Amino acid sequence: MDRFHELNAFVAVVEAGGFSAAARRLGDSQSAISKSVNALEKRLGVQLLQRSTRSVRLTEHGRQYYERTQPLLEEMAQADGEIMRTTLEISGPVRVAAATFGRLHVLPLLPALLARYPGVRLDLQLADGVNDLLAEGIDLAIRVSPERHPDAVVKRITSSPLVCAGSRHYFAQHGVPATPQALAHHNCLIYKDMREWHFTGPQGRFSVPVSGNLSSNTVETILSAVQAGLGIGMFNRASLVEPEQGRGRGTQQDSQIITVLDDFIDDTRDICLVWPRRRFIPARVRAVTEFFAEALAPRL
Repeated sequence: MDRFHELNAFVAVVEAGGFSAAARRLGDSQSAISKSVNALEKRLGVQLLQRSTRSVRLTEHGRQYYERTQPLLEEMAQADGEIMRTTLEISGPVRVAAATFGRLHVLPLLPALLARYPGVRLDLQLADGVNDLLAEGIDLAIRVSPERHPDAVVKRITSSPLVCAGSRHYFAQHGVPATPQALAHHNCLIYKDMREWHFTGPQGRFSVPVSGNLSSNTVETILSAVQAGLGIGMFNRASLVEPEQGRGRGTQQDSQIITVLDDFIDDTRDICLVWPRRRFIPARVRAVTEFFAEALAPRL
């Protein structure tokens, strides 16, 4: 029996959690998968899997063998993908999810992306929420400080500093806070549950409780309220489209928005590409991922 098929069947059983699931994953029969794993164990002279009517578990030998061989299959799949990428047209659907700052930074890049790969059909989802990539069929997510997950690959492309910002109209009415403690006298707009804002002073890091009459689960809502002169918000700079630094100087997006308390803020947020961990990445998905990795960093 072909050793590759034996190894492929074994890894599929481990990752799928059973013989029937592995058969569905590989498009083969359960008996063929079982036969391949049995042949592998016979050839090696050890038991790799403990089988019961309800579950399949790795033995210690099985665990060691899986840890050594799974990367080999991964590399073979990547090698196949790289060859296919050079010989097949990059076309087909790609589903991309982005935080709402994607409206400011992803949308302007789409003409160049689709001109480079006219065969790609892009489905862009804009939301601040964390996606279950596999469940929602997301090929690539562009996220701010995403949580690490064993089923996902996270690639940091750059970082974006935090800024505290408000409108000139708001500050003309309420004054400009000179210190973080002065925020107690201002209407601070809350993103999600961030009711403490973090700063750095001569004595080190400290937090200031903030409150206001508006909270939201989207950055765009808070930004729109700031633009309307409702209060002060805390953002990563990417949400403001390359704001100029320093008191009294506006952003490229809206010259009426200015940043304050710059000397007290040194926190940043990582901007990352996230995609499902899988053995084979289609050429179209890899091409779109590489495009955003290259094109986004200079904008942020």
